Amino acid sequence: MNIIFAGTPDFAVPSLRVLLPAGHNVVAVYSQPDRPAGRGRKTTPGPVKTTAQAANISVYQPQNFKDPVEIAKLVSLRPDLMIVVAYGLILPESILNIPRLGCINVHASLLPRWRGAAPIQRAIETGDKLTGISIMQMDVGLDTGKVLASTEIEILATENAGQLHDRLAEAGGKLLAETLPKIETGQIRGTVQDEGLVSYAKKLEKSEARLDWSLPANTIARKIRAFNPWPMAYTCWQQNRLRVWDATVCDQNGTKPGTILAASGEGILVATGTGSVNILRLQSQGGKAMAVKDFLNGQHISPGDLFV
Repeated sequence: MNIIFAGTPDFAVPSLRVLLPAGHNVVAVYSQPDRPAGRGRKTTPGPVKTTAQAANISVYQPQNFKDPVEIAKLVSLRPDLMIVVAYGLILPESILNIPRLGCINVHASLLPRWRGAAPIQRAIETGDKLTGISIMQMDVGLDTGKVLASTEIEILATENAGQLHDRLAEAGGKLLAETLPKIETGQIRGTVQDEGLVSYAKKLEKSEARLDWSLPANTIARKIRAFNPWPMAYTCWQQNRLRVWDATVCDQNGTKPGTILAASGEGILVATGTGSVNILRLQSQGGKAMAVKDFLNGQHISPGDLFV
């Protein structure tokens, strides 16, 4: 098949890589325009663009698909199929209708659960035990098309969003490789999503990252895992912002939520609305993430201190 691949970040790279040795003709890759990144804010290509260039595939980076010239360019590629994986741009109906077999999307949830921008993080935050990959025939709605294939992935008890992201990215590539031949031969018709089971994974906001110690310990621990590596859960201590990288749940109760119950090389135990959270790894403002044992060598956090 003549395939156009549309994707931008790391999550999409395994899906692009499975196409390269599979005998399909990847006629072009579409990726978002290069953005400033890193401490120096240097304009940097995304991971998909870098992968495509290494494979000598033409890369196009339109701001959107409102320009007739961009639409005509895509038409001229005569695609049989367009594969979209974390592209980051909305495709209008005029684009969806160009490929002979339409456009498919590799999505990081078991649709119709967690449609939208942050399915990996919201699954962890909510306490889901299972998630997965869905390959969906795209239509004009937000992740509303027929599901062509899916695979389940168990969410591990200590797994953060970054770790789950990497496992799902690899699973997405594997499922895509298994599904493409069936699409090409017309063996898949797809399953209509049950609208009664829909949930939405709203975009992450920095404002969500501050920990509310009045919440139950389980809820706080899930947020810490869900917001790692971005936007990173944090708390404040003596006017210092501390990013919390890892923590476990304990049964011990305290009085006022946010009160430090114990501080040692084993962790910083913090009272919550129900139970307590034992912080294992954190980062001071301007510093590096480190184990609590190392952190306490330079910081004097004591029982009775308050995280807010």
